[in-house]
Amino acid sequence: LYDEGGINQDRYIEFTERLVPDAKRKVFFIVDKLKVHHGKLVAAWPTEHKDEIELFFIPPYSPELNPDEYLNHALKIDAHGGIPPRTKEDIKSKTNSFMIALQSVPERIKAFFRHKKLDYLKLDHLMPE
Repeated sequence: LYDEGGINQDRYIEFTERLVPDAKRKVFFIVDKLKVHHGKLVAAWPTEHKDEIELFFIPPYSPELNPDEYLNHALKIDAHGGIPPRTKEDIKSKTNSFMIALQSVPERIKAFFRHKKLDYLKLDHLMPE
């Protein structure tokens, strides 16, 4: 989704299109105020697929309300552990290794959503202990 060119509306839509079939139910997608989230194409896509996906915008300057930020924090701790990355390839390699390892630990992923600042999500019924 991200490379040297950054994220654009087409890439964002491609990403959300991949989320829907994997979820096997309606996707509730929490988004921040990133400029791409407000583009015309991105705004139109969920409207055309309202039975499959719904976007929820968190308030500006509220990273503590974004579950993604808890993942980013864990990734940064991992990336700076051990041998520090010195090149872009090192960063990509450490990031890929972290994400692959994370896939095998669903409880750790769930923990990102259980932070007390995210109580507004009310996800306990979706993620039992």
